[in-house]
Amino acid sequence: MTSKIALLGLLVILLSHCTTTKQNTKKTAINVFNRDVEQVKEEDKFVYRLSEKEGAGIVWFTTIEFEEGTIEFDVKGRDVLQKSFVGIAFHGINDSTYETVYFRPFNFQSTDPIRHIHAVQYAFEPGYNFEKLRKTRKDEFESAILPANTIPTDWFHVKVEVIGNRIRVFVNGHSEPALNVMTLNPNPKGRKLGYWVGNNSNGDFANLKILNRN
Repeated sequence: MTSKIALLGLLVILLSHCTTTKQNTKKTAINVFNRDVEQVKEEDKFVYRLSEKEGAGIVWFTTIEFEEGTIEFDVKGRDVLQKSFVGIAFHGINDSTYETVYFRPFNFQSTDPIRHIHAVQYAFEPGYNFEKLRKTRKDEFESAILPANTIPTDWFHVKVEVIGNRIRVFVNGHSEPALNVMTLNPNPKGRKLGYWVGNNSNGDFANLKILNRN
């Protein structure tokens, strides 16, 4: 069985059992929903900088399809209450129907016990947004950040595993998942994937890497 490592179509190397796609900021084709996007160089990172606006916003990568495997990226939010929701959308069908894993950096170091456990969130839009999940399946699809010392204004690294019906989220290489849930979309029809920000949120993203299981 053969695979391809592709720098978004520029570099092809044979591997086994998987297809890996790495983000090349200057070459990547994107489709942007409800945000302005800047592409900037920040030290060693080519950064997608999404603006703040009402409603959710997504930068879809039009050359990437994702069904099952792992998603890795770097992200930076801000420590401003209710104004930093940053993550990834996947299994997207359109701009309103997708699964998402996202973070609330303003809750990472909160001393409020309720806010503290609302740092990492899974949702399946639009039918299972965070409001419905909190009401019907309280705290099942969100959790505190791990590692616990993650700084809300720093870059942090995210690895999302989507294997079968299980979704696990790891932050900064921690051995334990910050979130471990069963998907609410067991038979996904969508393959779209992109950087995601929530209502009134901006966000910086870099170093996207997709490992598709064949």
